[in-house]
Amino acid sequence: MQKKKILVIHTGGTISMSEDASTGAVKPTEINPLTEKTKELLSLAEIIIEEPFHLPSPHITPIEMFKLKEIIDYHCGKEEIEGVVITHGTDTLEETAYFLHLTIQAALPIVVTGAMRSSNEIGADGLYNLISSIRVASCEEAKSKGVLVVLNDEIHTAENVTKTHTSNVSTFQSPQYGPIGIVTKRGVFFHHLPTNDEYYKIDNVAKRVALMKAHAGMDSTLLYAIRDLDYHGVVIEALGQGNLPPATVEGIKALIEKNIPVVLVSRCFNGIAQDVYSYEGGGKQLKDLGVIFSNGLNGQKARIKLLIGLASTTNNKEIEDMFNV
Repeated sequence: MQKKKILVIHTGGTISMSEDASTGAVKPTEINPLTEKTKELLSLAEIIIEEPFHLPSPHITPIEMFKLKEIIDYHCGKEEIEGVVITHGTDTLEETAYFLHLTIQAALPIVVTGAMRSSNEIGADGLYNLISSIRVASCEEAKSKGVLVVLNDEIHTAENVTKTHTSNVSTFQSPQYGPIGIVTKRGVFFHHLPTNDEYYKIDNVAKRVALMKAHAGMDSTLLYAIRDLDYHGVVIEALGQGNLPPATVEGIKALIEKNIPVVLVSRCFNGIAQDVYSYEGGGKQLKDLGVIFSNGLNGQKARIKLLIGLASTTNNKEIEDMFNV
């Protein structure tokens, strides 16, 4: 059987780092150790390597995410690849994956992977996750499923997956939904299908979007600051089903009066935010004020989606419709 042409993009992160034997510190090396393992991958696929940058994932910004989109679009335009694998640090992996999910229009499999242990630690998981990801990206069944995240023998959607543990190798989970497939020694198996197919055309990531978490006793101080600092949008991780302390209401009004979209998600990791409660700061009042309720995204992904929405339209109704998908 002819091997698939797979584009592998290395971006940095723990998967490309090494542990200092004397101090235990994990840090980047001059040469990405995964690049030296390319020979071991050639039995799986015909590999094309790109290394646009070599960054820990906390250094990744939407600018780098957009660069990855451009690289993938370029290779898709040449019709020379049949799948994509991106190696990435785990701290912001889910945000990059979701950004690409919303901004790339391609049926070919796109997989993002990483590692929780650096390349020379005992039990290093990087090479194994990379091999699993190439197998998924080479799989016919992985087509038209959006961007996928593959680690620890599990396949997750970019929309639902999140990092749930600081150090455990099984950190990536999809709360409420679970993985959509598994990787085994015998093959790649999908047992669920994603239902959402979204695409938004953008040519920049210049907008500024803030992300806040609600807490007991929260007031409007930071909301006024966001307004005065000329942010273009704000996402708030609200309490429960979508409620805020009453002292935040005036700040919410001030943002909306300045035409700054306010998107609400729940700080709970299960369930969705809804306009249920009718009291000062309750979801019903916030909805009536013009707050946008997100359909189940976590805060960091809602921020990515709002950033993309602001780059694709100036119509707040269209942005609201994005969050109802």
